[in-house]
Amino acid sequence: MAADLIIGFLTLTLLEIVLGIDNLVFISILSNKLPEHQRGKARKVGIGLALVTRLLLLASISWIIQLTHPLFSIGSLEFSGQSLILLAGGFFLLAKGTYEIHESLEGDHGHKSSKGAAVFGAVVAQIVALDIVFSLDSVITAVGMIDPAGGGIWVMVAAVVIAVIVMLFLANPLSEFVNNHPTVKMLALAFLLLIGMSLVAEGFHFHIEKGFIYAAMGFSVFVEVLNLLATRRRRKKPETETSTPVKLHSRYTEDADATEDGTPGTDTPRTDPTAV
Repeated sequence: MAADLIIGFLTLTLLEIVLGIDNLVFISILSNKLPEHQRGKARKVGIGLALVTRLLLLASISWIIQLTHPLFSIGSLEFSGQSLILLAGGFFLLAKGTYEIHESLEGDHGHKSSKGAAVFGAVVAQIVALDIVFSLDSVITAVGMIDPAGGGIWVMVAAVVIAVIVMLFLANPLSEFVNNHPTVKMLALAFLLLIGMSLVAEGFHFHIEKGFIYAAMGFSVFVEVLNLLATRRRRKKPETETSTPVKLHSRYTEDADATEDGTPGTDTPRTDPTAV
């Protein structure tokens, strides 16, 4: 039993860290819209709320388990409280991801610093909504992996706390990294769409193994890392060859006429009318 708890703890901790980093990336994307002096505060608020939300949901674990009872049905589909929450969260992530991608490609960010506290409040509200969605996904994942009875609840709490501590340490460097690499930001927004789609599928009872999702995300991150390394190498590579413009010359022909003293004639240039 102890061995099962240890294995479950390690696996759950890894998954919670992955979900936590995803959560943190989106917190960073949202906080980077604020003036620079407000970004750190927004990130701390977001991470703190992520921890509080996860712990509150774990404390109400029995309520979450009861959410699986059907509330109503449409045709052959039965909808429970958990299904409705997953659908709401999934559609929210899809809408938010689509909006952020559109804004990154075509949006105008010149209005960011003009709204002051109103912008800060709006960003914090979006961070809270994202925290709730990711916390629900996190807790539902934990419940599916570990039985809350027999000390399992404390394993879940420990995994969540460790993941949040990792988020705290990575908050500033990860935010700066995402802000300096637009392709990483776009990849993170694509992950937001992927997670949102998986939540919608779960809400309609189409189960998708999270291992497949994480494998796809991991492969995408690996490819992006290779792309960043290749870009950095190209920038550091010294120029060994200097490119010089090509110069066209006039065509030379040998003069067949000899001079009067019998010496061969000199090469005289003749202008080629076709030369540029």
